[in-house]
Amino acid sequence: MAKAAASEERFEFRGVNHVALVARDMAETVEFYENILDMPLIMSVGIPGGGQHFFFDCGNGATIAFFWFKDAPPEAPGIASQHRDRSKGAKTAHGSMNHLAVDIDPKNFDTYLERLRSRGVEVSVINHNDAPLEHSIEFTEHSWIRSMYFFDPNGIKLEFAALLREFNENDILMAPFDADGNPVERRELVKN
Repeated sequence: MAKAAASEERFEFRGVNHVALVARDMAETVEFYENILDMPLIMSVGIPGGGQHFFFDCGNGATIAFFWFKDAPPEAPGIASQHRDRSKGAKTAHGSMNHLAVDIDPKNFDTYLERLRSRGVEVSVINHNDAPLEHSIEFTEHSWIRSMYFFDPNGIKLEFAALLREFNENDILMAPFDADGNPVERRELVKN
């Protein structure tokens, strides 16, 4: 793969526009996203073959989109999505979507947690911390992001994520692994 030359212009990104997922039941999905998560449906279109493509506003111009296909294969927990049973871990297959995180303001974390629970959603909380704690149920002075995890009706794991500080150079703590699990030296991004 060719590396961009230092003199070339770089891509400029504004954030995630949308992620496209697949719904088992579009009506149930609309009910959940609009009436449980308060994300308004802002676009719905038909697609060839009688399918559907719906978009929900998740803030700041970003959307969560769903396709509905007649006779789509069923969900495959532990392969294409996370198991609902946390004791089975969070591992999913290559090319799958592990979970979708939506950014929330930290000041709303506890309110949103209670709101989801009052609406009948089973939620688990993890506070991701700087070493040595790594993560905890309790919020500590070492927490850098607070996360609440839950599933939508399609088996998609969702996260409301409240970033508590900006990322910095000290947050890169390990080398990436290759397909065999061996660490590979990370190359630095070429900047203009």
